[in-house]
Formats: sequence, C-alpha cells, structure tokens
Amino acid sequence: MLAKPCSLAILHPRLPSCTRQVFLSNFQFLIPAHSRYRSSLSAAAQSPLDGGAGAGGGRTGALSPPPVTDEVAQKIDVNPPKGTRDFPPEEMRLRNWLFHNFREVSRLSGFEEVDFPVLESEALFIRKAGEEIRDQLYCFEDRGNRRVALRPELTPSLARLVIQKGKSVPFPLKWFAVGQCWRYERMTRGRRREHYQWNMDIIGVPEVTAEAELMSSIVTFFKKVGISSSDVGFKVSSRKVLQEVLGSYSVPEILFGKVCIIIDKIEKIPIDDIKNELKLVGISEVAAEELLQVLSIKSLEKLEEVLGGAGEAISDLKQLFSLAEKFGYSDWIQFDASVVRGLAYYTGIVFEGFDREGKLRAICGGGRYDKLLSTFGGDDLPACGFGFGDAVIIELLKEKGLLPDLNQQVENIVCALDKKLQGAAASVATKLREKGQTVDLVLESKPLKWVFKRAARINAQRLILVGLSEWQRGMVSVKILASGEQNEVELANLE
Repeated sequence: MLAKPCSLAILHPRLPSCTRQVFLSNFQFLIPAHSRYRSSLSAAAQSPLDGGAGAGGGRTGALSPPPVTDEVAQKIDVNPPKGTRDFPPEEMRLRNWLFHNFREVSRLSGFEEVDFPVLESEALFIRKAGEEIRDQLYCFEDRGNRRVALRPELTPSLARLVIQKGKSVPFPLKWFAVGQCWRYERMTRGRRREHYQWNMDIIGVPEVTAEAELMSSIVTFFKKVGISSSDVGFKVSSRKVLQEVLGSYSVPEILFGKVCIIIDKIEKIPIDDIKNELKLVGISEVAAEELLQVLSIKSLEKLEEVLGGAGEAISDLKQLFSLAEKFGYSDWIQFDASVVRGLAYYTGIVFEGFDREGKLRAICGGGRYDKLLSTFGGDDLPACGFGFGDAVIIELLKEKGLLPDLNQQVENIVCALDKKLQGAAASVATKLREKGQTVDLVLESKPLKWVFKRAARINAQRLILVGLSEWQRGMVSVKILASGEQNEVELANLE
C-alpha cells in the first residue's frame, strides 16, 4: 500500500509543480522495503532465469537474488530542496546569534515570546492575506481530508491565538515570535522558499504610539548589530491615503485589497503594467492616473496640500513622525506614499525597512491591521506588528562586513594519556560540566599532536591531561593553551 502523501501529490494539482515533482521523484522511498522485495521476486518468477526452464535447463522454480535496479543504485541528491537550507555548525552559530539579538531586543521592550504550529489550516491564510499568499502556499490535504498549509507568515496564527485566548489574557498584548515560514515563490538574493521570521505585535492599542514603539525596536536591533541610518531607512505611509483617493472616485471598498496588491508592485514592474492591472480590476483611467500621482509623493507636506489636513491619514502620519523624533530615530524614516504593503489585512500606518544602496529587497515591513480578527470570527481589536526575515539581514550584514566572528568556543579539552584511564577522563569531564563549564572529551586514544590540533580548532582555553602517575596521586595536568603554562592540579581543586 502506498503512503498517502504520494497519492495526494498526484491527485491534487493545486500543489506547485515542483512540489509534485519532489513527491514523484521520491516515489520509490514511500514504498515499504518488503513490498519492493516482493515485487522483485514476482518479476523474477515470471521471467526466464539464467539456466532455468525458459533458457533450456536448470532447476524448476529456482530464483536469483533481486536485481540491483538503477533506482536502488542511484545516489540520493545530497542538496536540500530548492529554496531551503541546511544549518551546519558554522551556520547554526550565526543563526543562534541572530535569534539571540531578536529575542534580546524584544525582551528590552517588554515583549513576551509565543509560537504557533508550522502546519495550520489552509483557510487561515487564504481568507484575508490576499491572492499573492494564496498562490505561494505549500498546501495539501492530510489523511483526515483536511486542507492544511505550511505557514507562509505568522500574523494570521497570532490572530487565531488571540481569539482562542479571548478575555483570559490582559490587554494590551505585547508578543513576539521567531518562527519558520514557507512560501513557494521566485527566489532572489535574500528571498528563499523557507525562511525564519521575527515578528513583534501589539494588540489592544489604537494609538500610533504602538507603531512608533515597534519601529523603535527595529532601530534598536539595527544598532545592536552595527547598522546605522546611513545603511538602512524606513519608508512610511498609510493605507488611509489610498482609501481617501479611491473614495473620492467612488471606487467600491471591495476593490481596496486588490488595488493594494497591485500598487505594492510599483518598484517591481513597469508603470504601464500597473495601469493595466488597475484597469482590469475596475479602476477607471482617470482614477488610476490620480492615484499614481498621489502615490508618487515623497513629502508629507506635499501630501497635505493634495489631500488637505483634516483626514486621518495626515493626522496619523504627523503623529508618527513627531514620536520618531522623541524616540530618537527621525533620521531613519521618510515618507513615501507608494508604500502600501502587499498583504490585504493592513488598515492604517504601513512601513518598510530598505537598504539605502538599493542592492536588496525590503528588509522588514509591517503596519496596522485593526480589522483582521473579525475575518476569523473574533471581535476586532486594534493591532499592529511587523515581520523581519532572517535571510535579507544576513545578506546586508555580509555586504557591510558586519558578520561576527563566531568560531566554536570550548573551555576545556580533556584527554586520557592511557586507554585504561578513559573512565578517569570521563569523571574529570563530568566534574567540570557539573560546574557549568564546556568540555570536549577525547573519546579515542589519540596522539598528543592530534589533541593539540583539535584544541586549536575548537579554541579550547585549557588542555587537561589524565596521566597514570598523576591520577594515582589524585592529580591531573592542566595546560593553559594561550600562555603555555602547565601545572598539576588536585582533582578536588579543579575548577
């Protein structure tokens, strides 16, 4: 019997073509080994055997061993699936360093960490995120005939958890998460199909102070890793700008999300293509021209001249820029009316972090989403947040020469000078580990030359040698590798 995921890959054409190909190329590995063996026996029984009846002689019914097929002999591709990554030790050290900084900045701002399942209901993401997300989902039907998806982002999962908790949690909520996300999309520098994302969200605060706090946290992170306002900036606008322009042309509200997704492509496709897409969704040529003129504005003062100062968009933006000055990051932000963000659920202030040299895609982005919870059956709450991917920031740090030196660091390397003393060396290692020290225990009989090379490779601070004569006297030999100083130390005094 075939494993069900394989059959699903065939039955569900909504899976991306390369996802189906991955399932099909690994088809043989989904068949139990004993089934393949029986198939080989059956094939052998139905075919003439060397020297058998069908070949003019031999014992009736004699079976040769199953042939080694090309599929069995072929080596497996050792590369991870396209768009995903392995994390060998050196990459894992970098990832841990980055995540530590994400968590430390969140902690400094009083946020608490949460997490959600990587696998969620498909409906959670297609209901309000927009068509772009729908087309990028890794989705399938599980064995219970439920439509599920690997999460492409974290905000819908956050909304689900907030609704689940209801009034059992005190508001406002200041939550953060560092989670793995999956999107089937075209890969570019800093964009992968599998990535990790740092999210910070504030639930229950309607004032723009919440957005200002979030942007302050991102700036704090940048400063911690050595990035300045000359390297990175924030483009800031409000979805309400778009609403006011569309409202003046009586454009139905139902088209708002579609228009946002089109406008989000302004820097990615030619302007004529933008106009054509707006026309296809029902925006008149006059309204499209007016909209594009407004979205080209890069000054808050100029926007106020066009829209007037009475609207919520201008008021919110003025307050945010005033707060940025108080927080101390006004030199990081600039107004850009074309920023709308591609996700359909944003309702107010939106922002994007960008590389000032223009070599990379958006580093991070977020905004206000006051009406998201009601789309999942909950009561709406004022909310805002941001997502910050791991891949782009690593590229930026490489570009700026700011990646930290993260070689392996071990405090002690312990080695027995006699195979009979391996147990004694283990007891020394245990004693040090119980004191909270890191220990690399040499597990085999190795020459001292090898031990010194390993000590250098792992940046060990001390070499502890367990020799027969020293051990008989309750001592070990301790060598400080930086200075070369070596002494005998009583086991009881080993610190």
